[in-house]
Amino acid sequence: MKRQNPLLEELKKVLPEIAKNADKAEELRKVPTENIELLQKVGLHKAFLPKAYGGYEISLPEFGDCIAALAGACCSTAWAFSLLCTHNHQIAMFPKQLQDEVWKDNPDAMASSSIAPFGRYEETDGGIIFNGEMKWSSGCDHAQWAIVGFLRDNAEGAKDYCFAVIPASDYNIEDDWYSMAMKGSGTKTLLIKNAFVPEHRIQKAKDMMEGKSAGYGLYPDSKLFYSPYRPYFASGFAAMALGTAERMLEVYKEVTSNRVRAYTGAKVHAAIPAILRTGESTHQILAARAFLEKTWEEHAEYAEAHRYPDRYTLAHWRTNQAYAVKMCIEAVDRLFNAIGANNWLLDKEAQRLFRDCHMCGASCLYRLRCLRTNYRSRSYGLRTRSVPTLNIDTLRSNHDLSWLDLNTHKNKRESYEL
Repeated sequence: MKRQNPLLEELKKVLPEIAKNADKAEELRKVPTENIELLQKVGLHKAFLPKAYGGYEISLPEFGDCIAALAGACCSTAWAFSLLCTHNHQIAMFPKQLQDEVWKDNPDAMASSSIAPFGRYEETDGGIIFNGEMKWSSGCDHAQWAIVGFLRDNAEGAKDYCFAVIPASDYNIEDDWYSMAMKGSGTKTLLIKNAFVPEHRIQKAKDMMEGKSAGYGLYPDSKLFYSPYRPYFASGFAAMALGTAERMLEVYKEVTSNRVRAYTGAKVHAAIPAILRTGESTHQILAARAFLEKTWEEHAEYAEAHRYPDRYTLAHWRTNQAYAVKMCIEAVDRLFNAIGANNWLLDKEAQRLFRDCHMCGASCLYRLRCLRTNYRSRSYGLRTRSVPTLNIDTLRSNHDLSWLDLNTHKNKRESYEL
């Protein structure tokens, strides 16, 4: 779908330079500083920043197109920067006091995250003392804040899934990102020790999904912030899969257009198998884009109408995007399997696109079987848990969980809905 997108047009001007840095990103195991500076120069980090702080508040379809284009140049950069952008949407749901702390003096400030609820805490006057080895914090080298997850006891004796926002001065970064894909995303571990987090920097995840957070209503004219945080947080991964698939199709055509089989002299691009592969993957990628665009448009329509989706609609959107990712991976695999052994060499773009597209599908946000079960159960009006409820002692007896402090969960039954 063709739509006006001024930010995308500005972004396209710097994509060639970012593409040149793709190998450098993998060597550094983090996004090069020059890539961050280029993206900030065009203002991509302001996509979901409130207008009150100089942001653009663009729609999700516009943002998705930007991230897909960026992923075609360097998916590692897209992975990290997409999250740095979508976290602005999440922070806008916190109290004004926290937003001023983050953006008032530095509207270019960004936050990384580690949202799985593995943090440990102790209650104290005015807030909590937070500790944790918080993994999977993409782009953390370029962030001034971090959003981290933990489970907090409530008055009813249950636990609330919560987020705490912590300044970079209160944690260290462990340089432990060694991965076969998204090598340049800098997805490292935050080491947080005895960090005080005041109450205004803490919000419940459930409240941020239902329009009950402290930041709700701060921007009455916004077409963006009357929406749950998770669909916006998750959307970037699907856009990245689309962008890598679209770029793989271009690379396949470029490689095969001049490729001649070594032993027969046959032109590969003129062979029926190559034509069929190109055709099928083209249609599959086009279908994935159409599917994603329709889903993103629905997100935007709900936000513009200040309407929160029910659980069925949320499950529908998530499953749609996961299926689109599946189509992108299938299209990439079909092309890569026939592009030639030379493209397995590490200096070839195709092998990087192949690895990174699979990484998009490996995200827990797009495990299709799990999401299908949730969606189908919602369709029949059933309650379901995307993750089975298991006793922690059973887990401990069957798996090495020494890396995770489970003392606070001992003899408890915990489950989390994706």
